[in-house]
Amino acid sequence: MKRSAAREQAFKLLYSLQIQNNEELQEKIDIYIENNEITDKQAQDYISKVAKGVSEHKEEIEDLIRKNLKKGWELSRVAKIDLVLLKLAIYEIKYNDLPYKVGINETIELAKKYGLDNSHVFINGVLANVIKM
Repeated sequence: MKRSAAREQAFKLLYSLQIQNNEELQEKIDIYIENNEITDKQAQDYISKVAKGVSEHKEEIEDLIRKNLKKGWELSRVAKIDLVLLKLAIYEIKYNDLPYKVGINETIELAKKYGLDNSHVFINGVLANVIKM
């Protein structure tokens, strides 16, 4: 499985976790991997690492997002899909040493596929501000 496909699976898992609580995180990761028949060991490891990393650094990541929203915006106003995509991108860029251009590009592509009409513009703006920090 290519990294882009694994990233998309990680996004889907993170989105489902956004809606649920994160208790028994490893169990939820295992169930997701099994239900989606992800057999590639590298993809499994990547998806697990991303889910655990986003969970572990949740407060720091959300703080970065909060600091880079337009004045008057709150996290609660951000669409759940956009929020998950931002968390994924920030985790990968800040904690997983993914070059920021790759992280932004991959996230924009996911936003075009899964987000609202202008999600990719919104996400690009927030990530551009995060990178400048």
